[in-house]
Amino acid sequence: MTTPPATSAEEPWPVRTVARKIAAWIERLGAVWVEGQLTQVTARPGSGTAFLVLRDPAADVSINLTAPTTMVRGTVPPLAEGARVVVHGRPSYFFGRGTLSLRVDEIRPVGVGELLARIERLRALLAAEGLFDPARKRRPPRLPRCVGLVTSRASAAEHDVLTVASARWPAVRFRTVNTPTQGPQAVPEILDALTALDRDPDVDVIVLARGGGSVEDLLPFSDEALCRGVAACRTPVVTAIGHEPDTPLVDHVADVRTATPTDAAKRIVPDLAEETAHLAQLRRRMHRALHAWVEREDAALAALRRRPVLADPLGPIAAREDAVVALRGRARQVVDAGITARSADLRHLTASLTALGPAATLARGYAIVQHGQAVDAPVLRSAYTPSAGDTLRVRLADGALHAVVTERHEP
Repeated sequence: MTTPPATSAEEPWPVRTVARKIAAWIERLGAVWVEGQLTQVTARPGSGTAFLVLRDPAADVSINLTAPTTMVRGTVPPLAEGARVVVHGRPSYFFGRGTLSLRVDEIRPVGVGELLARIERLRALLAAEGLFDPARKRRPPRLPRCVGLVTSRASAAEHDVLTVASARWPAVRFRTVNTPTQGPQAVPEILDALTALDRDPDVDVIVLARGGGSVEDLLPFSDEALCRGVAACRTPVVTAIGHEPDTPLVDHVADVRTATPTDAAKRIVPDLAEETAHLAQLRRRMHRALHAWVEREDAALAALRRRPVLADPLGPIAAREDAVVALRGRARQVVDAGITARSADLRHLTASLTALGPAATLARGYAIVQHGQAVDAPVLRSAYTPSAGDTLRVRLADGALHAVVTERHEP
């Protein structure tokens, strides 16, 4: 490939030159096989060329296709919008309008088996990334303030969710966003609805609902972009896609998977009748528990009141009073006995002292006479004056006169 000569503002190329060079460069590209989803099929009668638009299901990217009308009409099954196909063609640049397209010479519809195989490969990829991990799933609130609903307009799924939820909890509020649930526009519009509801601070849970359908009808709910969009939502997402056997990939990514739209309505709001009955049951249990507690406490108080210390609080005091009185009497007796014994001992000692003392001797008529050594001292001092008839006795000690005692004799 030769390098084109440089251009300048003084020597610019005309549009036709640039268009021819681009066309020449594109036509040198080889043929390719491309897979995608048809979003537009236009095959007008009498026209030899059909125009199609092939979209990437995982991204907002599309490319125009041109194909012979006979090939498009002769495809079995007939090509329709939303069909998955594999096409073979060469890039082509339309010189007059400056548009790029893929000139197709073969179109192969993707069979159900191949679609399922691709879904399984995508399932393994998302599971390896942790999008199916139960640890990342969130539990919806028991009583949401507002429920976001994404479903097709006037569908049976919308009717089932609204009717059943309102019957179970009449005060429930919904913010419904109607989108296509099949076809080429389903994934981008569902993603836009999820983004809008996820940003709404009043929406506590989002329900993604669709009725049953074939594998091809449910393909948007196994789209990689939609699965990643649901995983990115901060608001819990509940899916109700198809019937019980239908399990698109978005069911594994969602926080809660339900079998049907009716089941989803039962999961997002409680049943008012059941809650009322449950409250009545709890009230009865609380009443019984409270009465049982009061009865136990009353029985405990009665048992306490029957105890002797509370039944007759003065009885123990009276019993202790009698014991104190008895002990006090015994103490008095012991003290009195001790005093009496000591008094007797004192009397005996007093008597002994009295009998042995000089006073008793003098009282019997004896006298004490002392002889002093001084000249001027009296020769005889007596504390007792003898009477007539008394006998005088003198006792000498060491040649000196110590005492003269008289013994009185009564006539």
